[in-house]
Amino acid sequence: MSAITTPSWRLDDDTPAETLAAQGFARLSAAASARAAGVAAAALAGLATHWADLPPDEHLRDGGRYRFRRHASLVMSADGRRIEQRVERPHWQPTDYNALHGGYERWFAPVLEATLADPAFLGLVTGLGAACAAAAGHALPFVEVHQFRIDTAQGIGRPTPEGAHRDGVDFVAVVLIERVAVRGGETRVFDAEGPAGLRFTMVEPGTALLLDDARMIHETTPLQPDGAAGHRDTLVLTWRRDGFLDPAA
Repeated sequence: MSAITTPSWRLDDDTPAETLAAQGFARLSAAASARAAGVAAAALAGLATHWADLPPDEHLRDGGRYRFRRHASLVMSADGRRIEQRVERPHWQPTDYNALHGGYERWFAPVLEATLADPAFLGLVTGLGAACAAAAGHALPFVEVHQFRIDTAQGIGRPTPEGAHRDGVDFVAVVLIERVAVRGGETRVFDAEGPAGLRFTMVEPGTALLLDDARMIHETTPLQPDGAAGHRDTLVLTWRRDGFLDPAA
């Protein structure tokens, strides 16, 4: 990973909760993500099989056919260690946070039960959630799960077509699952209240970024095929304390 950053920011340490609370983001190596999930690093690499059959995203307003995804909304137990309820609902964001795709309900294909039951997958949901809850100082029971594939079969693929943004939640995690035959895809993180920023490229499966959504803005630059068409798979998790992000009644 290469980075341009302010000297005071801590990078790639093994104290994600403390770092997240102190500076608004934490960057985890694949080994640190595996420790947080309570599994072997090889188990995280094995998650790529769950990204093999993602249906296309039918809601892209830029006319692209490069994004594939699944979605789930989960209510976690009070201790954050298990899923208590799966809620059937669309994904929704206000236009204040997503000018391109906000303001309307988006129904996506559901995350498969076999995926949620995979110990490595569940370990990421609970382990990274525990770090966010520790940074927040309270439970974060409402979790949205997003499986993304950005494909370059037709040329450019855009991981964040809405540009630099916040998500309207409390905390966000972005975990790299697989990166195959692509160029680009640089992750950019900015202080929401100042000029400080960080740029790096996730390469190793299992690398993760945790964000305090109120304090940080983020985006990922477009992908291009590197020779043959390729793809970039990510797991995006979001947490809220006070219910899911839904339209006002």
